[in-house]
Amino acid sequence: MPQCKHTPLIFELATNSQAGRYIRPLDVPKADLAAWFGKEYRAEKPNIPDIDEISVLRHFTNLSTKNYHVEMGTYPLGSCTMKYNPKINEDVASLVGFAATHPLQPDETVQGNLELLYHLEELLNDVTGMDAYTFQPAAGAHGELAGLLLIKAYHEDRGDSKRKVMIIPDAAHGTNPATAAMVGYTVREVKSNEAGMVDLEALEKALGDDVAGLMLTNPNTLGIYEKNIEKITSMVHEAGGLCYYDGANINAILM
Repeated sequence: MPQCKHTPLIFELATNSQAGRYIRPLDVPKADLAAWFGKEYRAEKPNIPDIDEISVLRHFTNLSTKNYHVEMGTYPLGSCTMKYNPKINEDVASLVGFAATHPLQPDETVQGNLELLYHLEELLNDVTGMDAYTFQPAAGAHGELAGLLLIKAYHEDRGDSKRKVMIIPDAAHGTNPATAAMVGYTVREVKSNEAGMVDLEALEKALGDDVAGLMLTNPNTLGIYEKNIEKITSMVHEAGGLCYYDGANINAILM
């Protein structure tokens, strides 16, 4: 387990010595930086601790050992992706052909990458029963935004412009309301029942012809699996809405 002993701030480790300075004394005429940069020039020096390089390295390495992670023990958060990634997968993903690819590279230079994404989409379709996938979102909240933009486009394509409300349970991920707001939706919260799951009666009252959809975290942030998931999705669909299923949960649902 991580140590709980006090670790000094890096500013407390500063010695105000010359140990961390590698630049030789100026031996050419001094330039007037204020004249060069004008109003952008900072008259006051930044508050940077004066500390040698090895102390900086040891300080931040020591801080990193205080983080609890899946390689130290079980990470019990049911709604997150704190899973173990096999190291061989991490090594392959970090190969220069993947990690150093630029998004604006000519298509002919990234055919291997595109082939991999194509086969990965086919695999995920087979596993989940979906028709298509996109790998454009770079992170969880980005994926939320993509999902809600799809929901918005679906309703607009049907000419159903009155649907401006997104239902979000109180045990959903905290990023959900912010994402809904970015898309232009008003958030309607649904309280959990005594078991920590979506209250079906409260959901029924929240549904209406102004609802675009439901953002559901399952297992939720309490680590509880929504056993009424089929009933929940049916209720939303019958009301004309769509369901966004939090991508962080796919490991718990499928693995």
